[in-house]
Amino acid sequence: MPRNKYPEETVRKILDTAERLFTEKGYERASLQDIITETGLSKGAIYHHFTSKEDIFYSVCDRIGQRNSKILAQVRDNAALNGLEKLRGMFKASLQPELQAKMFCMMPYLLDNAKFLATEMRSIFTEVVPVFVEPVIRQGMADGSIRTEHPKELAEAMMMLSDVWINPIVQPTTPEEIRARCAIYNQLFRSFGIDELIDQEIVDSLLQYTEMAHHPPLSRDAHS
Repeated sequence: MPRNKYPEETVRKILDTAERLFTEKGYERASLQDIITETGLSKGAIYHHFTSKEDIFYSVCDRIGQRNSKILAQVRDNAALNGLEKLRGMFKASLQPELQAKMFCMMPYLLDNAKFLATEMRSIFTEVVPVFVEPVIRQGMADGSIRTEHPKELAEAMMMLSDVWINPIVQPTTPEEIRARCAIYNQLFRSFGIDELIDQEIVDSLLQYTEMAHHPPLSRDAHS
């Protein structure tokens, strides 16, 4: 029976295989031929669904993003938490090893790929801020746990700094730089009632990811 009779299963097989290979080897080292070999599909079958390895990679990232969004939505929609508690919960949830470890192993440094960096920044402005962070800050304004007159801009500043400036996947970063940036981040937002948003647990997670970003298996040879 032809494989293309079940296109959803074929796409799932391609993405499952690609996600594993990107995690094991990194995006740069995992080739399209690796995906073809591991899936047992023909090159034509792959190209029927995806235009390139990059196209497959974006689809893999979208799937991971959808999993992350479900977890963030659970925090956002928890009626037992105030705005600041939700904000803290989102930061902790977003750094859980099972959510971030794959991304840190898969991704090239974002400064080395302008398209990937632009995609990350676009996600901040079109999804992360309006869907998750801004609504929580607005709740914090209403319940008194967060002080600001500009919730959208505050959310944008918080996410740009945390996802681009602090994020070890953007560029090679030392543990000392991570600690310093986290300390400055907390100082910047303290006047809004947001005290120690990046606590020691989050700092420790970032330090772990910094090490992964420098030494994931096989994925950083181009940067050595």
